[in-house]
Amino acid sequence: MEPRRSDGQSVLISRAVEIDTPAFRAAYQALPTRRSVWDSPDGPVTLGGGAAATLTASGADRFDTIRTAAESLFDAGDIHAETEAAVPRLFGGFAFHEGTGEDGLWDGFPDAEFTLPSIQLTYTDDTAWLTANAIGPDTTVSDVETRLTAERDRLSGLTDTAPTSRPGIDSVSRTTDRDAWNKTVSEATGQITAGSLNKVVLAQALEARLEADLDVAATLERLRTRYPSCYVFCVDPDRSETVFFGATPEQLVSVRGRTVETTALAGTTGRGETPTEDEWLADELRGNQKNRHEHNLVADAIQRQLRPYAASISAGPLEVRRLATVQHLQTPITVELDTDKHVFTLAEALHPTPAVGGLPPDTALRTIRDTEPFDRGWYAAPVGWVDAAGNGTFGVALRSAVASRRQVRLFAGVGIVSDSNPDHEWDEIDLKYRPILDTLESDTAD
Repeated sequence: MEPRRSDGQSVLISRAVEIDTPAFRAAYQALPTRRSVWDSPDGPVTLGGGAAATLTASGADRFDTIRTAAESLFDAGDIHAETEAAVPRLFGGFAFHEGTGEDGLWDGFPDAEFTLPSIQLTYTDDTAWLTANAIGPDTTVSDVETRLTAERDRLSGLTDTAPTSRPGIDSVSRTTDRDAWNKTVSEATGQITAGSLNKVVLAQALEARLEADLDVAATLERLRTRYPSCYVFCVDPDRSETVFFGATPEQLVSVRGRTVETTALAGTTGRGETPTEDEWLADELRGNQKNRHEHNLVADAIQRQLRPYAASISAGPLEVRRLATVQHLQTPITVELDTDKHVFTLAEALHPTPAVGGLPPDTALRTIRDTEPFDRGWYAAPVGWVDAAGNGTFGVALRSAVASRRQVRLFAGVGIVSDSNPDHEWDEIDLKYRPILDTLESDTAD
């Protein structure tokens, strides 16, 4: 007989087995549609396919609604896994604002959606694990174990197909022209001078038409190779050909037991052509008053947002984070919680950080919504995973794009403070488009 909860509802049945490690791209292409990808610099790489369960929410209480649904889904689950890496996880994300999906590319991306994959593949340092998940009135343990065996036989040891060329970019267009941008930044700095704002993060979108269809697996592989210190992610919550993907350097929150890790990441400069120039730029970034002020606003606000939950908070030393095209000021922050807290609770407390919203938060969000001529959708919002224990990791969905075959919309934003220069901010946005553009432009085949 299938397992049931005390209230008569079906329970989640999950089984896992070690398999011969398949190549990433081949595994992605072989998984059933409704795929998800999560690759963190300090954890396993996880791919999901299919949907054993889907949790969706809308409105201002979307974090709490998803948390309650996740706890109910995992309640009394019949879960067997030999290693933590193989436990079932929900993957998904949230919209930046409530009420997203105002234009075509965000159709099917609700205010919040998380998927429990029917098949989950997890790569650790030395092996791979396959997890099969199912929930339903007619599902049995035997059904799940049979599915697990069949998928193990199908996926074990898959090798990559031939390398795939980048699709190439046919044309690009901005949603904001130079004059409109200058006016927007001037108005924002005027609000800051007048005292109604301390900081606001304003974004642009770049529309790109591709010369060939987007190969999602190959694009993600290029991002994983070029940005190993970033969180590489991909979700396609609406079962269509539309995907949201990126390689974000910014961790929103990671929860393991009562230990919470997060990062203040704000203040940007470019990379140098030589090691000497690169170091000069890093030194200039450390000493730049505008960037230090912007960074300190973010670091202070994150600690303030987490203080109600904390037994202790410690901030590490200010660092320069070097990525392929930019350098950022970074401060790692660790919190010991006073009581157990679900990762969704802390994600809600932190979103949006001043690194992607501004201060005061409500005024900054109104400014963003009134100013930006496009729908942010899931851009700059929490994306990540959660398990049955309420542990999980979320990144801030930066260096990202929403794509549908030959149409891609890229996003990038900058923090505006009192002495922001519109030309400098425009140039910074161009740098932040590069991670995605570099994976699409047809210079050479990988």
